[in-house]
Amino acid sequence: MKFLQLSSLPAVNATLNGITTVFLLFGFAFIRRGKIAWHRACMVTAFICSMVFLGFYLYFHFHAGIIRFGGQGWIQPVYLTLLISHTTLAITTVPLVIITLAYALSERFSSHRRIAHWTYPIWLYVSITGVIVYWLLYKAYTPIWPQAPPVSEIVSGLLQRLA
Repeated sequence: MKFLQLSSLPAVNATLNGITTVFLLFGFAFIRRGKIAWHRACMVTAFICSMVFLGFYLYFHFHAGIIRFGGQGWIQPVYLTLLISHTTLAITTVPLVIITLAYALSERFSSHRRIAHWTYPIWLYVSITGVIVYWLLYKAYTPIWPQAPPVSEIVSGLLQRLA
């Protein structure tokens, strides 16, 4: 990736999570006030930010590998609990967000509202905890970078052997 250094992607991803959080909060406020067009704009923007995040996240981990948490003591189980809940709900959020957005775009608003009741708080939790996980992993404590080669090097090595 020429325009971004690999090492800058975690900060970019945390920023995208933060921006997603802001648009989710504004989108919720707008729908509560009946401002549907503003709600739609905020939610579509939050979706785009989340999809860009997902692309960068996958790219980063494909090339950098798994980064381990460097904290010790009481913070380690706190971090792992946060990380596990964040990761599990993040995986759940992807289909929920797509289904919720599809209902809205196809004007099936009763179905949209029903699933959005679940999607919104989960998505908001994931976007907020994404920033917290970033801060704990990269800022509050020193991250432990992988010793093994990243997946991209393993795959390219296999492809070279096959060629």
